[in-house]
Amino acid sequence: MRLLLRDGWTDEGPSRHGVKLSKLDGDRRRVTQIPTKKFRSRSAILPQGTLRAILSDRQTGLGRQGLKRLIDRFG
Repeated sequence: MRLLLRDGWTDEGPSRHGVKLSKLDGDRRRVTQIPTKKFRSRSAILPQGTLRAILSDRQTGLGRQGLKRLIDRFG
């Protein structure tokens, strides 16, 4: 979540099961939800499927390479 916020995503506030983030990507507004209910501790790890869905083209559009780019840039 911190990487997305540093990448220009806006925290839209709480949603039913987590935090809603959004970002304008050209003429398209991307929206994703990061779950927080089950993952309150900082050491908690998102399930692989949940992370894959967040990085998918339908939500953030980053993919695996985009995540690596953010880690290299901001990590």
